[in-house]
This record gives sequence, structure tokens and C-alpha cells, in this order.
Amino acid sequence: MPAPKTPIVFIHGLWMHSDSWTPWLEYFDRAGFAPIAPGWPGDGRDPAATRANAEALNNRGIAEVTEHYAKYIADLPAPPIVIGHSFGGLIAQQLLAQGIAIGGIAIAPAQYRGVYVLPPAQLRSVGGILAKPWLRRKTWAHTADSYHRVFGNAISRAESDQLFRQYVIPAPAKPVFQLALANVSPRSEVSVDVHAVRGPLLLIAGAEDRATPPAVVRAQFRLQQRNPGVTELQVLNGRGHSMVADHCWHNLADLSLAFLSSHKLGPEE
Repeated sequence: MPAPKTPIVFIHGLWMHSDSWTPWLEYFDRAGFAPIAPGWPGDGRDPAATRANAEALNNRGIAEVTEHYAKYIADLPAPPIVIGHSFGGLIAQQLLAQGIAIGGIAIAPAQYRGVYVLPPAQLRSVGGILAKPWLRRKTWAHTADSYHRVFGNAISRAESDQLFRQYVIPAPAKPVFQLALANVSPRSEVSVDVHAVRGPLLLIAGAEDRATPPAVVRAQFRLQQRNPGVTELQVLNGRGHSMVADHCWHNLADLSLAFLSSHKLGPEE
């Protein structure tokens, strides 16, 4: 019996449904992997269903979401690779540090405890949420305008609006508040054990990203370099936070596949 294909678990971040990974699933399936994109707890089967029942996402925090993916991984036939975007990139690093994944790629990952960089563009991107403490246990939704400003600033307004209609969903505000308090909360859920034995990790930043500016990803890279495991960084010019779903997604997928292959995490020839 042939060995099972290596699974890849794709983890979305706030405000994007797991459907946004569909082109990546097709790409990595053709490359010989077994890709899957489970949603967060509370997500509906598609963006429309999620929008119709946004209350199901109320008060979902980082620990709950990470445990949700850890349980999913426990039922897989083989240890997976994890690929995450934004808060999904943070969760991917947590799962990699737990030793339940063999490698990871974090695209524009949200920062965690120990990262002290807070660029003005990032503060502006979440300031409206943090200014409303009553949202902590609720969900919050982007408008087409705010999505273009924060996610789609590096693409045309027409493409940004198309992504908004196709993939954008409400998201729990709790992770944003957790991130804001991570460096003053000794037991913060927004933390990564950068010293844990782990597989190779690639961090990807977009030079025009406003939600997770490249300075934030570079700070994570410096922390992860304390780990004896492989850590690599790529900063992509002209790319914003929407880069996993916009017209340049294929460039990121190519880069990801090349990284996995270079560290012998790809399918056997």
C-alpha cells in the first residue's frame, strides 16, 4: 500500500473564509499533497452561511482556534504541513511549535508576545476595533471601503471589491484585543514557543501590507532565528494583506512549494 500523501492544513485569518484557499487546494493537490482548509470554529460552510450566522463566531479566542486545528490534525493519517495567513500564520507557528506539524509557512502572520513593533499603519488598521471595548466578545465586519484600505490597498479597487464579495466574512474581535494585550499578559494566548524543537518555517511579508507590515514579520523572524530549526524570510515587493487571495496568489504558492521542496517536505519523486 502506498504511503499516504502529506497533508497540508491551510488556516485562514480574520475576515477571510476558508474558501479563499480554494485555488491553493487545487494547486497543491496537483503537486501531490493532500491539502485541506478547515474553517475556524463557528464558520459556516461558505461565506454566505457565515455572514448569516455571525453570532456563532462571538468570543472565539486564539487558544480555542488553535486547539480546534490541533484536534483536526490529530485525526489526519500523517503529520501535516501547516500554512496560515494573518492570524492563521500565528496559529500555524503555534502548531509547529507543538511538534504536531512537520513544517510551516506563515504569510503576513499576526504578531505574538515578544514582538514589540507596532507600525502606525497597523495601529490604524485595528484602532477602530480597539476603541470599542464592548466588541471584545462580539464579531466585527469590514465594509468594502475598510477592506480595500486594510487588505486590498496594493490591488485595484475593482479586484478588492470582488474579493470582498467572494470571501469576506465577519470575524471575532477577541483575537485583536488579545494581540493588543499580549505583551502585558504573562499568560497570553497570543504566544509562540520559539525555542521548541520544530521543522522548517518560512515567513512571508508583503512590502505594502498595512494589517501586518513587514517590520512586524521581520521582528518575528528575529525571534524565530533563536530556534535551531530552519527559519527563512521572504519580503514581496508590491504586495498587501490580500496577497493570498488576489491575482498574485500563484506567486506565493510557487514560493511555498519551492520552500517545501528545498527542505524535502514535498512528495517523493
